[in-house]
Amino acid sequence: MENFTNNATEILLLIFLTITFLQSGIDKIIDWRGNLSWLNGHFAKTAFKGSVAILLGIVLFMEMVSGILAAVAIFQFVFEDESSIGFHAAAVSSITLLLLLFGQRMAKDYEGAKTIVVYLIPTVFLVYLLQ
Repeated sequence: MENFTNNATEILLLIFLTITFLQSGIDKIIDWRGNLSWLNGHFAKTAFKGSVAILLGIVLFMEMVSGILAAVAIFQFVFEDESSIGFHAAAVSSITLLLLLFGQRMAKDYEGAKTIVVYLIPTVFLVYLLQ
């Protein structure tokens, strides 16, 4: 319990990333066709229009890696009082969010881009805490 109280901020942020990315990744796996259909329309007028499926696969991969790393980092913090995986989880999560932000900006979905920034702020804060 002491490891949790000593690292509560970091662990809570890692829980946030685990929930965020694993839920999103699992949703993409379960409803691949629905996500792909919606995204094809979303990116129809962008340079991404011919490569939505491959980009969705890349985002899915990045989200799952981010979520899994964050989940493993929680256990590392609690049981080993160590943060090396947590730093990598935060860094990969930040890159994933930047990819999503770039996509929203390309699609000129500025409201969607603003939403991603809400996730990016605590994620970059976690990078700061763990570096």
